[in-house]
Amino acid sequence: MLVDSHCHLDFPDFAEDLDGIVSRARAAGIGRMVTISTRVRKLDQLLAIAEHYDDVYCSVGTHPHNADEEDGISPDELIALTQHPKVVALGEAGLDYFYDNGAPEAQARGFRAHIAAARATGLPLVIHTREADEDCGRILEEEAANGSFRAVLHCYTGGRELALKAVSLGLYIGFTGILTFKKSEALRTLAAELPSDRILVETDSPYLAPGKFRGKRNEPAYVVEVAKVLAEARGVSFDEISRQTSENFFRLFSKAKA
Repeated sequence: MLVDSHCHLDFPDFAEDLDGIVSRARAAGIGRMVTISTRVRKLDQLLAIAEHYDDVYCSVGTHPHNADEEDGISPDELIALTQHPKVVALGEAGLDYFYDNGAPEAQARGFRAHIAAARATGLPLVIHTREADEDCGRILEEEAANGSFRAVLHCYTGGRELALKAVSLGLYIGFTGILTFKKSEALRTLAAELPSDRILVETDSPYLAPGKFRGKRNEPAYVVEVAKVLAEARGVSFDEISRQTSENFFRLFSKAKA
C-alpha cells in the first residue's frame, strides 16, 4: 500500500471526475488520500469529499497565499474545527516568498497560529515553505522551544540545512513529482540522505505531475511514480519504500485509521 499524503481533491480540476480519480488511486494501491485545506472558510467543501469516501481524509488550514484573506484566524478556531473525525491535520500553512501573495507578516502570524493549534491538538501541521528557508527555520526553532509539535515540510524543494534542521526537531519531509524531474539531482541526493522514518510521498495534485506524466493533470494514483524514484534514489525496493512511507504516514497522521 501507498499513501498520497497531500492532494487537493476539492480543486476545480477534479470536479467532473472525482469518482474516477479515487477509483484509479485505489486500483494503483493507494490506501489513503489526504485532501489538504488552503482556506479555513472552505472547509465544508473538503469535508463533503472526505465524508463521501472512506479512504479520504482532510486537513484544515490557510495556505500562505491566502494569509491576507484569512488573517486573524485563531488557534482556538482551528482547534475547534479539528474535532471532526475526518480532519486529521492542520494546514497547509507556512511561508511562500516566491509569489507576492500574502504579506510576509500575515503569513508568519498564520504559521504560528497553526503551530499553536498543532501543539494543542497533537495533530500534525502540513507546512508549505518556498524560498523562505531562513525564516521558516527560525520560526520552527522558536516554536519548538515553546513546546514540541508534529509537522511535515510538504513538497520539499528547500535546502539541505532546513531539511536537516526540521528532522532534528522531529519533523518529516514530503516529496512530490518534482523528485522525478531531470533537474532534481540535488533533491534526490537529499532524499537519499534523510532518515528512513522521516520521509513521505505525495502528489500535491492536480499540480506537479511526475516526469512520466509531465504536462498533464496530476492525480493521486501517480504517487506510485514518486515512490519508484524515491526507492531508486535510496537504493531500496519499491515494496520497501511503500512499507516505510506508509508506516511513517500512519505514525504522523495518527488520526487516520490504519
